[in-house]
Amino acid sequence: MSTSSAGNRPFHKNSSAAVPNPSRRRFLAQSGGAVAGLGLSTVLSSRAYAGEDNTIKIALVGCGSRGTGAAVDAMSTEGPTQLWAMADVFPDHIARCQKGLIKRFGKKAEVPPDRQFVGMDAFKKAIDTLGPGDVVLLVTPPAFRPIHLEYAVERGVNVFMEKSFAVDAPGVHRVIKAGEAAEKKNLKVAGGLMCRHHLPLQAIIKELHAGKIGELVSSWVYREHGPVPFKPRQPGMSELAHQINNYSCYTWLNGSFLLDWLIHNLDIGCWAKNAWPVAAQGMGGRQVRTEPDQLFDHYSVEYTFADGTRLLAQGRHMTNCWQFFGNQIHGTNGSAILGEGQWDTKLFKGYVQTPKHQIWHYDGPAPNRYQYEHVEFFDAIRNDKPYNETQRCAMAAMTGILGRMAVESGKRVTWDQAMASKFELAPGLDHLAWTDAPPVVPDPDGNYPLAMPGMTKAF
Repeated sequence: MSTSSAGNRPFHKNSSAAVPNPSRRRFLAQSGGAVAGLGLSTVLSSRAYAGEDNTIKIALVGCGSRGTGAAVDAMSTEGPTQLWAMADVFPDHIARCQKGLIKRFGKKAEVPPDRQFVGMDAFKKAIDTLGPGDVVLLVTPPAFRPIHLEYAVERGVNVFMEKSFAVDAPGVHRVIKAGEAAEKKNLKVAGGLMCRHHLPLQAIIKELHAGKIGELVSSWVYREHGPVPFKPRQPGMSELAHQINNYSCYTWLNGSFLLDWLIHNLDIGCWAKNAWPVAAQGMGGRQVRTEPDQLFDHYSVEYTFADGTRLLAQGRHMTNCWQFFGNQIHGTNGSAILGEGQWDTKLFKGYVQTPKHQIWHYDGPAPNRYQYEHVEFFDAIRNDKPYNETQRCAMAAMTGILGRMAVESGKRVTWDQAMASKFELAPGLDHLAWTDAPPVVPDPDGNYPLAMPGMTKAF
């Protein structure tokens, strides 16, 4: 399966620009020389798990723009690596991905045809080419993440998995269980919440936890920008292929705009609070979007923490509307601005965020966050350091899923209710064949089923 993803450049107030180019990692422009510019020494001398020649073989599962970027970041780490196998449901994505990687890395990105796999079971074939100490990059739509993670762990392979990790509660439980199995096998598992590896964010979170603006009492999470792109169905393309090609637009594949597009800043809000929510209620709908898909174009979710404080998440992808991308946090003595889209992290005295009220600003090194998460991951593999981000990634995904449940059902949903849910967005996904119909299909007029708050079963 292949993916595309929204960009992560900041969105500015009163801008009417559409969603940025889907190449989230900015394949060639952003990654070149990233390790050299880190300013942080990583000594990768010992090679415990990747063969005597120290080469780590990499299998790329999902060869779209996001997968290509993940491969660039993995292959730009210190120490020898080799792109060993590739898997996707679209052969042209494999060809385009490899062409770009060879241009960047030469022979270390050359994968012969017998290790290029196409189809719904291609992930298994790619993973099966790897050995102990090697790495699979799982970069397909989130619905498939639990299935692919389980297989990789079963086969004893280290894993980098992109967000959003799962789309429903049963998927979250599968991810958690696979993470526990990986721990027992001493496998390393990295998750694509790159914000956790961004030094400016780590620094401001440390200040918040130290009480720099007092007790945190409220948090706002925003992702407001132009419409999510939609690619018309191509002649001869099956319904399943069409939906996977537009995975951001179908709930069974991406878990909703709220989960897949807001997950980083939801995670940052909970990280700042050092807690996960205990309940959520919210609203959303489809007001101006006309593309034939399942997307709500606006969301608002009020999360409640155990101490009664709130986190409000707001997502909108519409043209000609106010735009903001980041987190705003209020404490008893001040406020903070941070998060994905707001990398210039700052603290303020009070709630008026002007220069004269600023009390703290990060001014240290800020290495490429996408690259740096791979630097730490590969360092852990080469030097056999503990490294398993599965549990935190699963909880971040569950936070987004909880919000979707609340919005689509119109109910107040507790964390315990959500975690206990057996409701699956795509039952039988493990056995889905390329010739099958997808879990949702359009009606005779070409309209897809939409959630109806107050009527839809969502948990």
